[in-house]
Amino acid sequence: MTQKEILWDTLLDKSKTILSEAADREEAMQHICALLHREVPHYDWVGFYMVDPLAEGQLVLGPYSGEPTEHVRIPFGTGICGQAAESRKTFLVNDVKAESNYLACSPDVESEIVVPIIKGKELIGEIDIDSETRGVMSENDQKLLEAIAREVAEYF
Repeated sequence: MTQKEILWDTLLDKSKTILSEAADREEAMQHICALLHREVPHYDWVGFYMVDPLAEGQLVLGPYSGEPTEHVRIPFGTGICGQAAESRKTFLVNDVKAESNYLACSPDVESEIVVPIIKGKELIGEIDIDSETRGVMSENDQKLLEAIAREVAEYF
């Protein structure tokens, strides 16, 4: 096992522990954001966007770790987050400036990965990670975040 694989397994285990011990979902998601932001050097912004039950086809910003963002609401289909919500598929983008539909949260962001959180057939929300380094997101990031998304989905 590589050092990175060991780290990924540790982060998944810590995320499971957070989910089992947190007082509520908000607290659990906030702690997962802080864990990933702190432990993964290329995760410069980590957050959850949740499906707004009161506004059809809208994501609303949930817990996050990193600089504040002006994108507190995102319609399905708009930007990388909105595309992931609409398609219910993970989007791994290693050069956000090459994307015509990208919503810039910060001029420093170069890479992004967005992973839907799905319970049964229902989209609950998504995990959004921004990096200030181009080309840094990998299949390993995708596998880790999809595993965490599955664990978070079980909490709903």
